[in-house]
Amino acid sequence: MLRQGVDTPRRAGPPPRTLPPHRARVRDGVGLLRASVATWLVVGVAAVGLTAAASVWDGVYTDEQAKRGETIYYERCAGCHGPELEGGDMTPALTGGAFTSNWNDLTVGDLFERIRVTMPLDRPRTLSRQQSADVLAFLLKANRWPAGAAELPRELEPLKEIRIEAIKP
Repeated sequence: MLRQGVDTPRRAGPPPRTLPPHRARVRDGVGLLRASVATWLVVGVAAVGLTAAASVWDGVYTDEQAKRGETIYYERCAGCHGPELEGGDMTPALTGGAFTSNWNDLTVGDLFERIRVTMPLDRPRTLSRQQSADVLAFLLKANRWPAGAAELPRELEPLKEIRIEAIKP
């Protein structure tokens, strides 16, 4: 009795085609390279989507976030910076030409860190990251930079990608 695959005689014809080992590695490497490039393209597109805004003119906060920030501002900041964000004897104004010229060409991340680390002056570091981002959104709105569809993040790295520009490019 013949057993399939053991006693069955081979069919006549050429053996199955195989690539030499060095050619197989090249083919596998090209496939790996293509997969890697595709992965990095997807990751890159996702990252660009997260940091698409290059300046405050690109709508980097929402109106809802600015509204939350306004509430926090009047509870925690207006005592020193004034109800109209005009500043006081020893505190700077948070709107207008002096403010925008002081912060022009810096990043939203720089302003965020200043708020987060040093404010309120009588109780520094008592605002959470979310509260700092919300107050910052309120300041952006008060300076007439446009709102957008996404909230200002509370992480520093994406905020460092957003430039403060006094004049619309």
